[in-house]
Amino acid sequence: MEIEDTVSSTDDELLFQDEAPATAPAAQKASPTAPEESWKVLIVDDEAEVHDVTRLVLSGFAYKGRRLSFLSAYTAREARDLLVAQPDIAVILLDVVMEENDSGLKLVKFIREELKNHFVRIILRTGQPGQAPEERIILEYDINDYKEKTELTAQKLTTAIVAALRTSCDIATIEANRRGLEKIIEASKSIFERQSLEHFTTGVLTQITAILNLRSTAIVCQASGFAAVGQKGQFHILAATGAFQEHVRKNVEDVLPTDIHDLFRKAVRERASLFYDGKRYMGYFRSQNGSESVIYMESSVKLSELDHQLVEIFFTNVSIAFDNIHLNKEVEETQRELIHTLGETIEWRSHETGNHVRRVAEYTYILARKYGLSEPEAELLRLAAPMHDVGKLGIPDSVLNKPGLLDEAELRLVRTHPTIGYEILKSSTRPMLKAAAIIALHHHERYDGSGYPSGIAGEQIHVYGRLGAVADVFDALMSDRIYRAAWSTDQVTEHFRRERGGHFDPRMADILLDSMDEFLVIRDAYRDGPSRLGLDPDTGF
Repeated sequence: MEIEDTVSSTDDELLFQDEAPATAPAAQKASPTAPEESWKVLIVDDEAEVHDVTRLVLSGFAYKGRRLSFLSAYTAREARDLLVAQPDIAVILLDVVMEENDSGLKLVKFIREELKNHFVRIILRTGQPGQAPEERIILEYDINDYKEKTELTAQKLTTAIVAALRTSCDIATIEANRRGLEKIIEASKSIFERQSLEHFTTGVLTQITAILNLRSTAIVCQASGFAAVGQKGQFHILAATGAFQEHVRKNVEDVLPTDIHDLFRKAVRERASLFYDGKRYMGYFRSQNGSESVIYMESSVKLSELDHQLVEIFFTNVSIAFDNIHLNKEVEETQRELIHTLGETIEWRSHETGNHVRRVAEYTYILARKYGLSEPEAELLRLAAPMHDVGKLGIPDSVLNKPGLLDEAELRLVRTHPTIGYEILKSSTRPMLKAAAIIALHHHERYDGSGYPSGIAGEQIHVYGRLGAVADVFDALMSDRIYRAAWSTDQVTEHFRRERGGHFDPRMADILLDSMDEFLVIRDAYRDGPSRLGLDPDTGF
């Protein structure tokens, strides 16, 4: 490249001195790129010729495969507007003297102090060094290079641009790593908070998309993915985003395109996570109990080396979280089984089948969700509900299993079981057992105040107790007794209509009546035969 004196020789103008022909490094020779992939260079100078010559000198320049795109401002005010509108400018070639003797210096302060932009590289160019002495300017202003226009040759300008872009790349890499690690920390915190496997996998897909969205171009944001879980080689899609959303709950064998299915099977077969063609990632995880999980992500653009590193770091955390989720699930299943076993033991003492506690648990869950309680709280009640009659452990078998009607003293004794149950459970600090204590104490209270043990009414009765009352009585009515068959659906419906506002919270009774089909499905799923020896003193049915 050879540029000779193409501009006037006045001190205030850019002057390219005679120099030996200079050839740009081979790495700088690149084909034109899209505007969003170019380096943005802002020329700030009040002389139009400076803009023209700068563009001419750098017209064929490229760095790391990206050309330059130029923006021009002829005043500091125009430069401010451009910098606000386009914060991704990489380099500024800045004149000092424009509308004022220190316009350029004021612009530097605006960039660093008001815009808080410490990433753009600023090369100060001046034709009047007396107005802005180099030593003072370098010390007092956050600029990256200082050039007198009289000494600035084409080669020196190219060298200055290369140095500025190299520094810009380093800063961008550091910033991208910082932002990526921040995303990973945020994402890891979020996924470790998620309890169910379905919510967890949905969260992982959401967070990995956010982690890869480190650049501003919209196309980078476009990503699709899915998470599949399975055992013994059988997988179904548990959560999905983008193009895979329609495949949730389907078998991977039935819905995945051949190329993705082959990559999926390769990851499972090799028990390894794979990157493929720069745009696809297949993450494989195996928990300690043998469950396998695969997360697939694809991007519309090629992932950078940094993206690969961030994905691998994030999925290291994900693999740990998957293990924790499976371990928690195993603990929860063990806990659920123990609670059901205890509930069944209690019912066995009173000659009721264990399916009663399972049905009451499911009824309570449905009522809670439809009443407006959150998913975690409803799930908590599903676990706690089987303990509603734990107080029967304190009632003698001779009373509990008496085949005939109870006398007044026996009835009073039976009606102490809510208090006994509460006393058994109340000291626990575990949320599930605390909820069970409330249900045990309140599930025989009536909305009109005629229940026991306290005779409280309306919303004085804890919402857990009101839910438990509906679930327990519904199951009693729908179940066979030794002396009678289960009531018909019409009879049960009529009873709840009659007792809404009497025995039952009106809103909860309405939920039951409006959702009868759902409750009948549960009843049918956990059917049992006649087992009672006599009248249920709790419900009167």
